[in-house]
Amino acid sequence: MQAHNAVTQLRPLTVLVVVPTLQAGAAEMGAVDLVRILTAAGHHALVMSRGGRLEPRIAAAGGEFIYVDVASKNPAIMARNAAVISRVVRNRKCDLIHVHGRAPAWSALVAAKLTRVPLVTSWYKGFREQNALKRLYNSVMARGDRIITVSDQLAEMISERYRVPADRIDVVPASVDLALFDPSLMSAERLEQMRRSFGVTAGDKVVLVVGRMLRRKGHHVAVQAARRLKDMGLKDFIFVFVGESGGNSSYGGEIWDHVLASGLTDVVRLIGPVDDMPAAYAAASVVVSAAIQTEGLQRTILEAQAMERPVVASDLGAGPDAVLAPPIVPEDRMTGLRFSAGDDAALAAALIRLFSMPPAQQAAIGVRGRQWVTEHFNQPAVSDLTLRLYSGLVGGKIAAR
Repeated sequence: MQAHNAVTQLRPLTVLVVVPTLQAGAAEMGAVDLVRILTAAGHHALVMSRGGRLEPRIAAAGGEFIYVDVASKNPAIMARNAAVISRVVRNRKCDLIHVHGRAPAWSALVAAKLTRVPLVTSWYKGFREQNALKRLYNSVMARGDRIITVSDQLAEMISERYRVPADRIDVVPASVDLALFDPSLMSAERLEQMRRSFGVTAGDKVVLVVGRMLRRKGHHVAVQAARRLKDMGLKDFIFVFVGESGGNSSYGGEIWDHVLASGLTDVVRLIGPVDDMPAAYAAASVVVSAAIQTEGLQRTILEAQAMERPVVASDLGAGPDAVLAPPIVPEDRMTGLRFSAGDDAALAAALIRLFSMPPAQQAAIGVRGRQWVTEHFNQPAVSDLTLRLYSGLVGGKIAAR
């Protein structure tokens, strides 16, 4: 994906960005990136959310925060939120609404119809549809005037599942802050401090698994792969799980129970959230996504590659647009490996294959990863795609200045 030439701006836009919370996750980081894009281009972003620890980033990016409990799934609160969103759109003369989540999307859909402003929805993953009611609830994300997805894989799923015409779906991948995730800036002190926090030695091969403790992330698959590696007699490896708990989910407890029952406390670390993610990637030998549900385009996979780390991802955790892997590309072009989702034996085999490579070959994989991310997931290109989409919706021309 290459950045297009900037288009001519007629007037600044005011965009209402609606996101359930500002804690952690793809939707939250997508909202922060969107504020940064709009501010840099001379537009104004209002961010409506229940809030969270990323609120300071909204302010730092130039956005205006509006507290509303748009994360609630209570029908009465969702109806009230529709009125609140409508009032904000009218009072602040918003040009469009961009929503990043299902519960607020229902409120935003009503508000968009009442105020006659365009509605954009952003998808970051595939949603489970256990029954007809769940399918209906999820379908609101396919009802926007335009739908943004982060990957071709996810766009195809939405089109097939909801019969959405292809011309209403735009693939706008996540971008990576290449100045932040730059291995050349990593000091020995930061790296050593992170390794100490992981409880690993310089000789350990660190398998880093990044993501919230949610079942769809497939942490249990990674634990099972760790057991296989230990049973095979592999030495000097440590699985490090980094990420926040899954809210009210008991999954994190299940994972630790699984670690205890499998006798893996010597090779598995559950660390929790980490502030210095560039150092976390730098401390890793490989970064793994074991997702068992369609994840779209995971930012962590891109960040890891930006830090010149090989990645191993399930076929639902990353598509071929995110990770260059055999047999789609030859080994001298690979940036990582992919395996069948849910197959812990395949994950273990992929890790053994990677660890068996000479250090120079592993390093070359990392270098190609950064080059791939730099060329295809840079911020200017993503900004241009987003602003052009807005331009088509509001009928004006927008410049990415």
